[in-house]
Amino acid sequence: MSDHVAASAADALARAGALVRPALAEAVARLDPELREPAEHHMAGGGKGVRAALAVIGAAASGGTEREGVLGAVAVELIHNYSLVHDDIIDNDEERRHRPTVWAAFGTGRAIVVGDALANLATQLLLEDPTPARVRAAQLLADSTSLMISGQADDMAFERRDAITAEECLKMEEGKTGALLGCASAIGGVLAEADDATIKALTSFGLRLGMAFQAVDDVLGIWGEPKKTGKPVGSDLIAHKKSLPVVIARATGGPELDRLLASELSEDDVVEASALIEATGARREVMAIADRALAEALESLESVPLVPGYAAELVAIARFVTERDR
Repeated sequence: MSDHVAASAADALARAGALVRPALAEAVARLDPELREPAEHHMAGGGKGVRAALAVIGAAASGGTEREGVLGAVAVELIHNYSLVHDDIIDNDEERRHRPTVWAAFGTGRAIVVGDALANLATQLLLEDPTPARVRAAQLLADSTSLMISGQADDMAFERRDAITAEECLKMEEGKTGALLGCASAIGGVLAEADDATIKALTSFGLRLGMAFQAVDDVLGIWGEPKKTGKPVGSDLIAHKKSLPVVIARATGGPELDRLLASELSEDDVVEASALIEATGARREVMAIADRALAEALESLESVPLVPGYAAELVAIARFVTERDR
């Protein structure tokens, strides 16, 4: 392992994906046939596999092997995808990754149960052979999932509130996005029986990376290109999401911005609202938050001795997910 040569983020993601995809497909194939079809439909949409790669490479970076992280990667991917299936219902999104969402293709009730099944399967896999490392990994996953759910609940509660602070928004995003990325980064190390300091550093790395990732995602939710994001221009504005740029902009944006954000937006309204938000400096401020969170994530990696090549791949992945389509 010590002579491992760091690859690019794309190479690392591809290598991890080749290890995890067959195991993930095998896990999903265990579902009841009524649930397997919609679950496989959802999984066929693909994705970058960032969380899976963090688990696999985190295991190797902490002194274990990539294969020791595969079970954790599968468990995290199942939780992540359960959350996506349910998020699409909550947000009434009919398309994800340029494909019909599960609820749109198979009905809301079936989609809810598919999400439940994926979440249950994640814990089931970890505890089938309840070694101390797997029990600890299951506890980490359960705690992180609880934080993710709390973040989602806060996000939904924001819809009923008019005034939200940037601090409240950041706390919500720490749970909704950061918690599971923290788990993904550390769970491979847990399964490889790394020491507590290493697990803590990897968790911190993933948590801060999650904050940076979500900040960038909030920017793309307003200014991203549909052919790259898979969503309409200004999708977060159309959905009236109180994302970080919106929260920051409303503090200084004035009554015209408030009026637009409270109304049903036409295409022209989306363009105008986007411009008004950018004029407040909110886009620039959110990207600065992303940059700070990324720097903190990288500092966490430097706080413990990791296998150099694999540590470099964690850095490459972190930069990849926070520099996408700025």
